[in-house]
Amino acid sequence: MANSSSAKKRVRQSAKRRLHNMGIRSEARTHIKNVLKAIEAGDKKQATELYNKMIPIVDKVANKGIFHKNKIARHKSRLNNKIKAMA
Repeated sequence: MANSSSAKKRVRQSAKRRLHNMGIRSEARTHIKNVLKAIEAGDKKQATELYNKMIPIVDKVANKGIFHKNKIARHKSRLNNKIKAMA
């Protein structure tokens, strides 16, 4: 366990940030899963709407460094391609 007061404070701060980041990360994953579910259901209109709602949320996560920007770009690209491929 931490001995100095500054180390104890750092432990408190990192625990607080971890909880905050977990919530944001979970929100982003939920939005990605919702788009995937709409694609699997074959509802192009709903998938497009959910995709457009997902974009600013996952971009925020990437800008904060919670997910790597390339990972978010890869998800956006693949989901967009799946939506375009729908009949």
